[in-house]
Amino acid sequence: MKPIRVPSPGALARIREISERTLTADEMRAALAAPIAAAEEEETLSLIRWFKGRYPTPGERLAYGRRAYRRWAAAQAPESGAPVDPDPVE
Repeated sequence: MKPIRVPSPGALARIREISERTLTADEMRAALAAPIAAAEEEETLSLIRWFKGRYPTPGERLAYGRRAYRRWAAAQAPESGAPVDPDPVE
């Protein structure tokens, strides 16, 4: 697995600026009014069918989500080796 390259501080600031900005009502309406392409809709439904087949019960889906969160949290651990709580909900 390749190591993750950390974006520059400037890139992170720009991403934060874009992602945290408040949309206007018109921007929100336009985004909600945009049609979903048929191919995108079918791909999404296909992924949902696969996931529900692989994890058929709500408990299995939650367990998968918890495992995925633990993997993600572990990958976010600072290089100093300081522990990161991988499951703050439980």
